[in-house]
Amino acid sequence: MKTITAALLVLAVLVSVPCATAETVSTSAAAAVLMDATSGRVLYEQGMHTPRPIASITKLMTALVAVEYTSDLSQEITVAQTWLEGVEGSSLYLKAGDKLTLETLLYGLLLQSGNDAAQVIACWVAGDLEGFAQRMNEKAQALGMTNTHFTNPSGLNEEEHYSSAYDMALLACACLKNPVVAEICATRNISLEGRTFVNHNKLLWLEEDCVGMKTGYTEASGRTLVSAATRGEQTLVCVTLDDPDDWDDHQALLNYGFETFPVTQLCAQGREVGQVAVAGSVCPAISVVAQADAWYPLEEGEELEMQLDIFGPLTAPIPQGTQVGTARWTLHGEVVAEMPVMAGESVADNQWKPSWLQRWWMSLWGKKWETTVPGMSLI
Repeated sequence: MKTITAALLVLAVLVSVPCATAETVSTSAAAAVLMDATSGRVLYEQGMHTPRPIASITKLMTALVAVEYTSDLSQEITVAQTWLEGVEGSSLYLKAGDKLTLETLLYGLLLQSGNDAAQVIACWVAGDLEGFAQRMNEKAQALGMTNTHFTNPSGLNEEEHYSSAYDMALLACACLKNPVVAEICATRNISLEGRTFVNHNKLLWLEEDCVGMKTGYTEASGRTLVSAATRGEQTLVCVTLDDPDDWDDHQALLNYGFETFPVTQLCAQGREVGQVAVAGSVCPAISVVAQADAWYPLEEGEELEMQLDIFGPLTAPIPQGTQVGTARWTLHGEVVAEMPVMAGESVADNQWKPSWLQRWWMSLWGKKWETTVPGMSLI
C-alpha cells in the first residue's frame, strides 16, 4: 500500500524538555545498564555488551521458559532422584519423592534461589538439563540476547554459561511483561505447602518503587543483580554484574533514571495528533487520533520530532476508527516510537444520496438514484 507523509497539514510536531545539566552517576560494577522498560532506551551503560558469568539471575530465564511452557501452576510435580544429581549451592532441600506444585517450585526458585528447584523445573519441563538449556537459548535468541548462552537452569559456573548486562535487561523486560513471573519477583515473602520463602532482593525493602527482580552470586561472577522500579507511568530496569556495592548502585541508578529521563507523553488514546487531507468529501481534512497512549523518556533539552505517514491519498468515505497511517517520533534522526493513527470521525463522500422516499418514488419510474442528478424531473 502506498504511504505518503502528511507534510502539507502537519509539517512537524516537536516534543521537547527545557535544557538543564544532568547529574553524573557511576557504579562499582564491572558491567552495568539502566534501561527504560517500555521503550528499551538505554539511559546509562558501562560495558553492557561484554559477556560475563551471571550466577543466579539466570533463574529469570528458567522461570520465564517454565511459565511459557504451562500456565497451570497448580500442577503437582514429583521429584525424581535423577533430577537432583549434581545440585550444589542454595537449596530448598528437596528430596526424591517430594510432591510440590509448580507454583511452589517457582517461588522457591526466584525468592530463595533454590538450585534444586531450578533442576527439578528444568527436568520436568524438558526431560533433562540439556533439553531445557536448549529452550533457554531459543528464548534468548527470540529476545535478541546476542551475547548470551545458557548451559544450565541455575547459573552455576560453567565456561559456556554467560550473558551481558544489556541482554539481561532485555530478559528482565520480558519477565515484567509476563504477569506470573512479574508477580513472583515482586513478592517479599510467602508460605506455600508448608514452606516459607523470603525474597533475597533487599531492594524490595530499601527502594519503595522496587517491583523485583533477582539476585545472584558465585565466586567467579561476583555479585549480580537485576532490579526494576516503577514511578507513575515509567518502569526502569537496572542490571549490574560483578558489583560489590550493588544495593547502593541500583538505588543511585534508578533515582538517576527517574530524575534525569522522566517519561514524556507523546500521545493519548483517542486524542488528535494531527489532520490530513481527504479527497471526495465536502470536508477537506480529517482529524486523526492515536490508537493508544505513548510515552518516551527524555533528558532535559532533548526534542522529538513527529511525522504522520498516511496510507494514501485518503478518499472518502472513511468510517470512524479506520486506521489511516502511523505516527512516528524521531530523536537525532532515529525512529524511537510509533503509534497507529485512526480516523477521528466518519467522513462521508460528496455524492448526493436520496432519502428512502425519493428512492421509492424513483423506483416507480425505473430510475437508478446513482445516475439521477438532484432536481432532475422524474416524469
